[in-house]
Amino acid sequence: LPVGTMIYDQETGEVLADLVANGESVVIAQGGRGGRGNSHFATPTNRVPTHFEHGTAGEEKHLRLELKLLADVGLVGFPNAGKSTLIAAISSARPKIADYPFTTLAPNLGVVSLGDDRSFVVADVPGLIEGAHEGHGLGTKFLSHLERTKVLAHVIDVSSATGRDPVDDFKVITRELELFEGTGDQTAAALSTKPRIVVANKIDALDEPERLKKLQKHLKKLKIPVYPVSAASGEGLPALLQAMWKAVAAAREADAEETRQA
Repeated sequence: LPVGTMIYDQETGEVLADLVANGESVVIAQGGRGGRGNSHFATPTNRVPTHFEHGTAGEEKHLRLELKLLADVGLVGFPNAGKSTLIAAISSARPKIADYPFTTLAPNLGVVSLGDDRSFVVADVPGLIEGAHEGHGLGTKFLSHLERTKVLAHVIDVSSATGRDPVDDFKVITRELELFEGTGDQTAAALSTKPRIVVANKIDALDEPERLKKLQKHLKKLKIPVYPVSAASGEGLPALLQAMWKAVAAAREADAEETRQA
């Protein structure tokens, strides 16, 4: 099975295994004890016996397998906020990009390399909508892929094309992250507690500068860093990537320290 697979008992919902390391193995159902075969009953006078002994039945279980992405940075936001364009701009990932909601129906992974052994994996998670934590727009399915990410990058469209207010967009997605109860993954922290940075995207189409200023003012109160960028033109991406790497490196160090203490 791929690394990142969780194995559930279909009937009880119990987590039977969580495969997070390459080469990891686990016994889910114990095989039955084998019976004695024909050769066991051979004697000097009966060299080819025809009788044998039946074995015992093994365990039988109905399972549900769930694959969760193992990424350092998870891109979240409304549909068409520019997440797919962003991951295509900063990595070798080539997701489907189009100007209509839910272009991305499955997560995409991309590796960002900054040189000097500085690299991290970014996941472009399908767009979320209000009510995602209740399953609206396949929200719970999409949110579960964020459970193992170390950092969340909230991508917000600051242009006026959506007709929505960027601050409202931030509040809606934040509430969905807070309300999502998770899937029983004991190795993952709550989404609302993960380090977060905000990506103010589409500044190349920013026709009302006040939209960006209002968002920056709101996030400053919350002490959440915001990086104005244009995923389409590349403006602002170097500073964003450095911020992502800094957050990922800090999260990795925190995980390593927790492991040492354990």
